[in-house]
Amino acid sequence: MEANMTTRQYWSLILILGTMTALGPFSIDMYLSGYQAIAEDLHTTTARIGLSLASYFIGISAGQLLYGPLLDRFGRKKPLYAGLTVYILASAGCIVARSLDFFVAIRFIQAIGSCAAAVASVAMVRDFFPIKDSAKVFALLMLVVGASPMLAPTIGGYITAAWGWQVIFVVLGLMGFLLMLACFFFLPESHQPDTSMSLKPGPIINGFWSVMREPQFYTYALTGALAFSGLFVYVSSSPVVFMDIFHVSEQHFGWIFAGLSVGFIGSSQLNSLTLRYFRSEQIIRIALLGQTIVGIVFCIGTYMGWLGLGSTIFILFLFLSCLGFVNPNASALSIAPFKKNAGSAAALMGALQMGIGGLASTISSLFDMTTAVPMTLIMAATAVLSLTMLLVGRTRITNPVLLHEGSEAVAIH
Repeated sequence: MEANMTTRQYWSLILILGTMTALGPFSIDMYLSGYQAIAEDLHTTTARIGLSLASYFIGISAGQLLYGPLLDRFGRKKPLYAGLTVYILASAGCIVARSLDFFVAIRFIQAIGSCAAAVASVAMVRDFFPIKDSAKVFALLMLVVGASPMLAPTIGGYITAAWGWQVIFVVLGLMGFLLMLACFFFLPESHQPDTSMSLKPGPIINGFWSVMREPQFYTYALTGALAFSGLFVYVSSSPVVFMDIFHVSEQHFGWIFAGLSVGFIGSSQLNSLTLRYFRSEQIIRIALLGQTIVGIVFCIGTYMGWLGLGSTIFILFLFLSCLGFVNPNASALSIAPFKKNAGSAAALMGALQMGIGGLASTISSLFDMTTAVPMTLIMAATAVLSLTMLLVGRTRITNPVLLHEGSEAVAIH
């Protein structure tokens, strides 16, 4: 299908798919600067507000398993519209929240809505583009997603200071509405409804199991999810680390967060150039080794009290830069073996990523952090586990679908 696109259509499609992918990150990053203000209004602590982030991660994980079969059964756009509607209504619910319990619950529902866009965007990459271009396309989507950590916390900080944290969710609801309009008018349907797909629990579970038992899928999906969970821990813990421990202001926190995102986004774009000389499998292995070394050094340096604000920012930059090489290649290699059930594969990959990330961020939110040691310890552990998963899982892949070969994917039944 890519061969029939004009340059304008190609970049329009990248922009829409990237915005779909960015909806979840925007919903996370934009309210981080408002942690203290939300905590004051809901009569709780900044650390406890982290539970609303954990519930969001868990909601995305659970919701993706819901949307995967729906996207394969009804096409990509109808479930997408349903999810965006839920997202918009839940954003309105966040505005009127008056207790922590309600806020945590409504954020879970908001996540259920947003993950429709996330799953659909990954499935559509598989629909629209050949396998050999998947890693490049995912890197381009990361460029759009990069607007989230670069802009969202800063915008959220200024919105909170000027009008209050509730306006953040007004902006997010409006973003969901505009995205729905863009999808309706400019995004073509990429997958015709498949009436042979059953929505009964048994066949759905069997479908997910057929995806999960594919060695190439579980190796790279789990590797990517474990590596990416380090980012989740950083996102959930950074407001406490920077604003409570290092005492930076809401606005300055936004700028620090934006600057650190340059490492992740920049390396994901450099990945496209690197793919000219190295295979995706090689890049992941080297990047994960670097991420593990940086994570261990970060943990030891924090525990020993060697790191101040500047050195903490520098090491986080290195950690996120390594992750920027891992994510697009792991995503592309995970879904490469699938075509017919790409929606289910994308959903399961996203569920693993968000589920493991949500678990890691939940663990970090349970600590009463007076230092950054809990954050760095969990980040180092996720990197070590990810590298271990890659090294062990690769030995079980007997018939890999490799991106550089340009081979067509096979349908797994």
